[in-house]
Order: sequence, then C-alpha cells, then structure tokens
Amino acid sequence: MQKMIFSKKPLLAMGLLYSFSSCATDDLKNYKNFTGFSGIINTPNSQIMPKGFVDFGYNNQLDYFGNQYLDAHNFVFSAGLLDNLEVSGLIATNSMHDNLFSSSSNDPLVQIRDLSFNAKYKIPFVPKNWFSFALGAKDVGGAANNYETYFAVASKEWSDFRFSLGIGTSEHSTGMMNGAFGGIEWMPLDWFALQVEHDAEAVNAAARLTVPKEWLFDIGELSFTSRFYSNTDYSENDSTYYGVNFTMPLSSQARKNYKEIKPAPAVAAEKNLKSPDLSKPTLLNERVSENKKPVTAKAGTSEDYIAHSSKIQNVSLTSQVHRLKLALIEDGFENISIGFNDTPNIVVKFENRVFNRNDIDALGLVMGRIGEFITEDQARFLIQLEKSDIALLNIQGSVANYRQFIEQGISPDLDIRQGSVATPSGIMWVGNTAEQSPYFLPRVTFSPALAATYATELGVYDFSLALRADIEVPLWKGAGVNITMQEVVADTEDFEKGDSFEGRRLKGGLNQAVFYQAVELPFNIYNLTQVGMFRDYFDYYGFINETTWVSPGGRHQLSANIAKFEYQDYELSRDYYLAEYQYNWSEQDITLHASMGKFWALDEGVKVESRFWFGDSYIAIYAADTVSQQVGISFSIPLSSRKDMSVTPYGQVKGNEAWRHGVTTRIGESHNALIRGQASKMYTRINMERTFLNQGRNSSSYVYANLARLREAYLTYK
Repeated sequence: MQKMIFSKKPLLAMGLLYSFSSCATDDLKNYKNFTGFSGIINTPNSQIMPKGFVDFGYNNQLDYFGNQYLDAHNFVFSAGLLDNLEVSGLIATNSMHDNLFSSSSNDPLVQIRDLSFNAKYKIPFVPKNWFSFALGAKDVGGAANNYETYFAVASKEWSDFRFSLGIGTSEHSTGMMNGAFGGIEWMPLDWFALQVEHDAEAVNAAARLTVPKEWLFDIGELSFTSRFYSNTDYSENDSTYYGVNFTMPLSSQARKNYKEIKPAPAVAAEKNLKSPDLSKPTLLNERVSENKKPVTAKAGTSEDYIAHSSKIQNVSLTSQVHRLKLALIEDGFENISIGFNDTPNIVVKFENRVFNRNDIDALGLVMGRIGEFITEDQARFLIQLEKSDIALLNIQGSVANYRQFIEQGISPDLDIRQGSVATPSGIMWVGNTAEQSPYFLPRVTFSPALAATYATELGVYDFSLALRADIEVPLWKGAGVNITMQEVVADTEDFEKGDSFEGRRLKGGLNQAVFYQAVELPFNIYNLTQVGMFRDYFDYYGFINETTWVSPGGRHQLSANIAKFEYQDYELSRDYYLAEYQYNWSEQDITLHASMGKFWALDEGVKVESRFWFGDSYIAIYAADTVSQQVGISFSIPLSSRKDMSVTPYGQVKGNEAWRHGVTTRIGESHNALIRGQASKMYTRINMERTFLNQGRNSSSYVYANLARLREAYLTYK
C-alpha cells in the first residue's frame, strides 16, 4: 500500500498556531488515545487530565513489540495527579487467559503480556493565549521496555479545533512516534469529534462519541472511539480498531469542588470584639447536596428559620447548652461532654464514629451547631476531638466569628492544636457523665479482601477475592478488641488449591484476633500496642507496637514500628522494625512518606511514597529498594457513605472508609519476576495512622486548607 505524504499538514498546523492566537479557547474536550495519554489516536496532544479525575480504558489496537498492529487487547488506567501531571498504566496482551509457558510451538506469533507506565507533564509557564506545551515518556522504568518513547508536543485551540505538533523518539520498527508528528481535532458538538493525525509513520483518522454524564447519574462520561482509517503498512488487516473509555472524578469531596473561602478583612479582629447583632438569624436555612457543584451553598433565610432562631435567642445559656447537647446526640456523636462558665466559654468534648471517612466533617458539624445554638454575646468555644477518651485535636474560637464564617464564607480565626488542652476554670458540666458511651458496642466493618496478579505469563488478571468483616469492640480508655473474619467469594483457576498462585490465595475463617491498647503520652506522643493472633498464609501469635510523635501543628509525624511473631505450627519466629516519617503538605493535598528498616518479608531497605489526595481518596506512587528495586501505583477509596449510620444499642454496621489496592513491578533488572510482601507491614485494621490520626489529616494546616469543606459539612448535615 502506498503511503500518503503528510509533511505539509504539520506546517499548516504550525501556521494556524500563530495566526489564530487571539481566538484561543480552553473549553474543548480531552480524549484518551490508544496508548493512554490525553491525545488523538496514536499521538498525544499537550492537554492533561483534570486533577482528581481517573479514566478506565480499553481498545483493541495492540502495538505488537513495536513491529506491527494486531487485533488484541489494551487495558489502560489513567489519572490526573496534579494540575499539570497525568500518569497512566497500560497492559498490552494478545490473549487473555493463555498460559505463555505452555503455548503451542505452532503459534505464528510469540505471546506478549506487558505492563508499562507512562507520564506526561504540561509546562505551566507558557501563556495560555500562545499555545500549550508538554513533555512525556512512555514505558519508563520497567524491566522490559518494549514501548519506550519520549516526546515533546505543542497544541493550540481555535474555535472548535485543536491543532497539535510534536517530535518524538522511539525504537518502534513501525516508525510510530519516531520523528515529527501532528494532528487536528474537530469538535463541533459536545458529544462528537473527528480526529486526524500523522504519527510519524502513517495517517490515521477516528471518530469519537461521548455519552454525557447526565445520562449516567452524574457519575462520569463514557466515550467510544472508532479508528476508521489508516494507511499504515504494519497492520494485520484493514479492520477498524475501536476503544471505550470511562472518565470520572475520584471523589466528590475534592477541594476544587468547593467555593473558595474569602480572606478575613484587616479589621476582622476589631469587628470580632463587637457584640453580634442578635436581631439577625444565627441559623442558615440551606442544605447542599453532595452531588451538586459547587458544593458550597449561598446564605439564605426563611420564615421557619427566623422563628426558630428567635426562640433560641430568648432562652438562657443553660437551655441553649442543653439543646446543643441534644442536637449532637441526635447527630450520632459519642462520649459527649458539654460545659460552660460565666465568661462565657463553651466546652465540647466528643468522639466521632459517624463521619468515618474524615474527621473534618465532624468538626465542621459540631462547630456549626455551636454557632447555631449559642447566641450569648462574646461567647467563645473550645471543642476537643477524642477517640476512646484519647484527645486528638482541639480547636478554640469566637462563636460570633465562626457564625460569620458560616453565614458569609469569610475565613474564621481558629486556634488549632494537637492533643488535649486545659479546660477553662469555672466550667459547669451538663450532666454528671458523658453521654453516649462508646464502650462495649460492636462496630462491624465490611470490605473486600483482594489478592491479585496482573499481566503475568498465566493470565492478564488473576485474583482471589474474599468478603472481610472486622468486628471492633471498644472496652475502656484507648483499649478494645478487634476480630477479623473473611469468607472467600471467588478464585480464578490459577489461585485454586494446588495451582500456581496457591501461596497467594486468601483463606476463609478467622484472620486476626487482637487486643489493643492506645496511650496518650506527653509532647504529642501516642503509643499503640496490639497483641494476639495474626494470619498471613501462616498463623502467628505476636505483638505490634507503634509509637508516633506528631508535631504541634500536625504537619510532621515520626513513628517507630516494632513487631515480633511466633509461628503457631513451627518453632520459628519472625519480626520487623521500621522508622517512618510522614510530611503532610495539606495546601497541595499531598502527603509524603518514608520508611526504613526491616519489613514484613524480612527484606531490609527503604520505601518512599507520595499520596495525592482528592477528597477522601488518594492515588499513591511509591518506590522501594530492598532485596529488589520496585515501583508501584495504588489507590485508596472509601467504600462507605460520607456519614455512616449512628451507633445503636446493638452496635454499628459500615463499610471500609479507606480501602486500598495497588500494582507493583520490578525495575532495574532484565526480568520482571513477581514480588510478594516486600516493603510492607502486617495489615491490621487497627493502626495509629488511620484509627487515631485521620490518615495525617488532623492538623491546623489541613483544617485551614479545607475551610470550605468545614463550612459545607454543617450546611449539608444540619
């Protein structure tokens, strides 16, 4: 087949880049190409996935070792990690379940099953009305780099068109992305696009159809791609290649979904000393739905509200505090103690077992309730968040100032500190004991347990899946028991007993039974000890001890983790010991982690991890150097509603608030043998980071970085 000459089209595109600079728009849709980048068909453009969005894609155009194109399978996962960075992972295979070790010697083609990692970074310094520019790499860092490619690309939008021009280098025998490439995208409608490109070897054309998210319950967008034309000499036939992609936000609670809080005016401190106008209502009659954007609502009033607030203002402080306590009990909080003095200072101590995804929602609702029920002039408040009577975080502020924050969205003046704080003098407590004791009430958490392999010689995806139930019963201050049971739901053939992955197969029955005791020590130091039975293929008796120091502002965490286990069936033991550091970069929704020492698999070395948070979910990229060098990507998502059911006299049932799963691969070696358990700790449901420290999010920097969510939580659940 004779190739078409495409050399004039990039020149035309380059001319358009400059001649229409004044007509640029930023509203054109971004699509995923067949290799996992935001782009056209085989080539990328300079656009980036929005931060916090993920894409699940499939297409049947297999780039077979860079030598030809086959009708086979590509599975792609992509994510926008930062405002200018997208990453993706791609599994390429020409069969789904074939065992590559036993494939017939008569097969005309060698089987391929490849896992690759890709990244693209958009340069932020180029003025938007000029053009956009990005650098990218494909299949970097792995043991077998079948598709290694590097490129630079510029794009310009004009009217309904996007023009792209770039240069790349690759080892593809086909010549794809090895030289100059370019393309044009035309999007006359929100749901339809036509694309044409030259990928440095051939001209390709495709059509795109999009199913709007409104048709999919606002969950995400579904798009279909048909590559209906190509003049390449390297395709097995003239068949049409197609793709399907589903794009969605990782979390509806991502910070970008909230309306920005206005900074406090310079005279705010002086205004806060003045008496609030009690003739104005103190409760906003507005609710916002979790699935509406922006999530924050505007202030409003109603006749019902005015009558209610007037009634509150005409009662004594004692009655107001009583009503506040009843409201917090109704909200589902536990271990509630409320007191006040003549100043007046309002003190609220409580435990949160209903907003299990994130304590910030509980803090927002409690402080909003204080502004709703307390109308005393010059009143101040102190709230203390606890878990099993262990103080975790305290916040102080002015009731009038916080009420202004709720009503007008102006940044409040809050004093946020770790741990406990001295109670003001002269406090009179409402009731003799704390209401809603958290002790001796079972908490049952359901979640999947998953062991899986990806892109191995035995199959594209093999797994062992179980349903896990964690039963936690708090006993006294800082103490409780946790029992983990699981029931195997499904195993693929390779995970069945006697087969290749039997050693990775999940087991049903009792998985863990532990007693734990947490202690609050001076200087923001916490200690958690667990003793009991653990299972990880073998059964063990042992203990795990965590000691964690949290800096006064909550930005830094240092931990020492020591564990020792005895085999139940053998006279052997194993242990691990780790020093860990965590930096909470709340302003950028990033936490950085580093671990060093001896891990669960008895491998010694270091591990570093970056978690990119989007609301209550995150995507993590990590690397480790122990007995082997490895990199991986994982995600954590809540499998529960934002607010769980309140605890009843019979207990509580909920989903896992932070379920994590990931994929790891070797780097720096000529082979990619599977890795099991390296650079990891024994999994336990109870741990300091998640059970007590809100995954590093109980800090002043985190609260101030998420003021909009603090406000929205009250407006949603009041």
